[in-house]
Amino acid sequence: MTRTRGKDAARVRFGAAGAAVTVATLATNALAYVVPVLGARRLNAADLGALATVLALAAIAAVPGFGLQIAVAAHRARRQSGGEAGLALRTAAFTAAATLAATPVLSVALRLPVALALLLAATTFATVLSGRWLGELQGDQRFLRLAAAMTVLAVGRYGGLVVGLLAGRGPVTCLLLGTLTGLLAIPILARLAAPSVAVTPPPASADAAASRPLGGRQVTTACVATLAMLTISYADLLLARQLLPAADSGAYAVGAVLTKGALWAPQVVTLLVLPRLAQGDRRARLVALGLILACGAVLVAAAAIGGEMAFQLVGGTDYRHLAGSAPLFAATGALYAVVFMLVNDRVATAARWPALPLWVASAVLAVAATLIAPRTVTGVLSCALATAAGTALVMGWLVFRRSAADPPTNERSPGVTVRAVPTCRTGSPDD
Repeated sequence: MTRTRGKDAARVRFGAAGAAVTVATLATNALAYVVPVLGARRLNAADLGALATVLALAAIAAVPGFGLQIAVAAHRARRQSGGEAGLALRTAAFTAAATLAATPVLSVALRLPVALALLLAATTFATVLSGRWLGELQGDQRFLRLAAAMTVLAVGRYGGLVVGLLAGRGPVTCLLLGTLTGLLAIPILARLAAPSVAVTPPPASADAAASRPLGGRQVTTACVATLAMLTISYADLLLARQLLPAADSGAYAVGAVLTKGALWAPQVVTLLVLPRLAQGDRRARLVALGLILACGAVLVAAAAIGGEMAFQLVGGTDYRHLAGSAPLFAATGALYAVVFMLVNDRVATAARWPALPLWVASAVLAVAATLIAPRTVTGVLSCALATAAGTALVMGWLVFRRSAADPPTNERSPGVTVRAVPTCRTGSPDD
């Protein structure tokens, strides 16, 4: 009876942590959405274009931060430690330096003020560096603190921009305020990730892999995987822009909103399960995959039933005629959600070339849409759906083939996953 109650309590705590991370994710997306909405109302067309361009560049430059977070989370989940601080600082500095070096090109090619390009480097440094503490909290499964850290980071990234726009300032002042709030968020994130109790180091007899420091190769692999996921999920939208007439391209962009909704809706599952994946927990993988598939099925069914309403809400009455394609857009996103979880699985378990199938799939999609498919919304969408389904099948085969070949968790070789080392976790799973 006591054991059952303990499991029930653990499920409740895990559910509460999942809800907190979901709310933090929604808050982040809401703040990110407020900035362009306010900009459209507070800035003239030229200033709005400049600010939107810088924000797009900032999103691209933030990719190393996501890769750093994934690598640190997997490293911590395997009870390994060391190297996070130095590597995070080097990753952030390198990304900021690369952005700074590109300032002359960005200023000329994109007609951006030099001040905006310089501020972009500073805000990139803060965003990438933040990935270290998010990764530590995620890897230690301290999800309530992770939710708080995600909220702090969102306020840091977008809070200053919102304040500047509300005050009627120009893009340079707005980005300056955003950079300052981003830098101010760093010590708060460090405080949230600090151990809540004293950490007991592993005994001297523990496996040496437990103290193996995090290396640049893991971060690079995670960054490349993150970039591949973003590339394949936006490839169809870019192809539609290039291949279709302007009106059809706009219609595809409206439908792509449904794709992105089905893709990002279950991503909290991937975030929560990644530490378990790094530990080789096969049951957690199956549960996560089941949850993502169930979420996708619900969203596809909702799109089939309310497709006309969905297109009207997203794009207006001019796009209601595309209601029949709503389930296809949603199914594409749902399949990519599965792909994203499986890619994170391969990154967390240190598989070789985890993102290679995604790069191949992106190339196949480009060739098929350009040379084979009809130049219509349905033609490009069919290619995207087929690519998503094929990529999901290939990734599933790779993940489960490796899982079947691996020994049970407690029998794995020391260099892959360590279980014998006593836990050094700094808090409870929902701390």
